[in-house]
Amino acid sequence: MTIDARTLLPIAERAVSIASEIIRTKAPGIITAKGDRDMATEVDYAVEHAVREFLSHETPEIGFLGEEEGLSYKGDGLTWALDPVDGTANFLHGIPLCGVSLGLVDKDTPTLGVIDLPFLNLRYSAAEAAGANANGSAIHVSDARELRTAIVAIGDYAVGEDADKRNRPRLALTQELAARVQRIRMFGSAAIDLAWVADGRIDANIMLSNNPWDTAAGVIIAREAGATVIDIDGSPHNMTAHATIAASPKLVADLVELIAETR
Repeated sequence: MTIDARTLLPIAERAVSIASEIIRTKAPGIITAKGDRDMATEVDYAVEHAVREFLSHETPEIGFLGEEEGLSYKGDGLTWALDPVDGTANFLHGIPLCGVSLGLVDKDTPTLGVIDLPFLNLRYSAAEAAGANANGSAIHVSDARELRTAIVAIGDYAVGEDADKRNRPRLALTQELAARVQRIRMFGSAAIDLAWVADGRIDANIMLSNNPWDTAAGVIIAREAGATVIDIDGSPHNMTAHATIAASPKLVADLVELIAETR
C-alpha cells in the first residue's frame, strides 16, 4: 500500500492530542511491573487504548504497534508505532521530560512522526519530504562542527536481564564522551533526545538501542530537520538497526570513530 504520509499528518496530530490530554490530566495510577526497574502506569495503558481505538477507526488499513500491548493488528505494509508515555519513569516522578511519540512506519522506514511534550507545551511533527516543525514553525538541526563544542545526549542505561553486560559499552561510551564533548545529557526520553537534535537544542544523540515505538517518530523528525541518522556501524538507520545515532551532519564521522573505539 502506498500513501503520501503528508495526508495522514492531521490524523496523527489528532491522535496525539487525545494522548496528550490524558497525560496532562490524569495521575499515574496503578503501577504495573514489566521487569527489573521497568514499569508502566495506568496512563500508559489508557493512552495506548485511546490512540489505538482512534486510529483503528480512522485508518483501519494501517497496522498498530504499541509499546505496552505489542502488535494489535497488521496493516498492508504500513504500521503506526506508539510510545504512549515516553519517559514513564520521569512521568511517575513528576519530571516534565516525558510525552507521547507516534510514528508511521513503511516496512522498516519511518515516514511520519508526531511527538508531543505536554508539560513543556512543545509539539514536534514531520512527514517525509515535508520538513520538520516545532509548534508549527520550521526547525533545523544545529551547525555544530566539533565534538568539543557539542552537547550530546545519551540513552538510558540498561535495566533488567544482563544489565551489567549491556551497560559496559554504555559506560565506556560515557567515559569517552566526557573527555571530548562540551557536555553530556541524559533526558530519559528517546523522543526528547531525537526531537531536540532536530530542533538544534542539542547537537547529537546516541542510543545503543532501537525500539520502533521509541524511535520511529523521532527519526523522521530529525531527518526532516537535516540531521544524519545512522546505526552503530555508520549505515543508514531503519527500524531493524541495533542503535540510534542522530547528529548534525558534520559530527557524524567523529561520533562513529568514537563509538568504534568503545566497542
